[in-house]
Amino acid sequence: MGSQSAASFLTNIARAAFSHGLGATALKSSPYTVDDGHRVVLFDHFRGVIDDTVGEGTHFLIPCLQKPFIFDIRTRPHTFYFVSSTKDLQTVNLKLRVLSRPEVNCLPDIFKTLLNMMKKFSPPSATRSLRLWWPSSMATRSSPTVPTHKRRFQELQQ
Repeated sequence: MGSQSAASFLTNIARAAFSHGLGATALKSSPYTVDDGHRVVLFDHFRGVIDDTVGEGTHFLIPCLQKPFIFDIRTRPHTFYFVSSTKDLQTVNLKLRVLSRPEVNCLPDIFKTLLNMMKKFSPPSATRSLRLWWPSSMATRSSPTVPTHKRRFQELQQ
């Protein structure tokens, strides 16, 4: 009887240690911080890309089911250079500086487009690993053009 109660005691301690370790891991990996000038688009493995963006601050997610993708929404300059010539055949260097930033409401759509482009243009070796990462729920919920992209993705796999 003594050895059986010791084994039962050790089994209970192992279960408690495992559950506490699992809980601590989940608690440690669930919070994430969004800095100023950034927004987050959440990808849920069951619902696909969530259409709402998350603003600044500390937020929580479900560690194995959701993944945050952080976007920088600050205004950035983009410079374009052009070379042109005048009527008297002199070359003129033109420089155009454009300030742009993404529209916050469109970030989920931008993310869906980027995922579809990544899926479309990835090489066959990366396509195999992408297939493991790319959940079927994302392929069915991402956008209205998914059947076309899904068909192309299946063609790339072969």
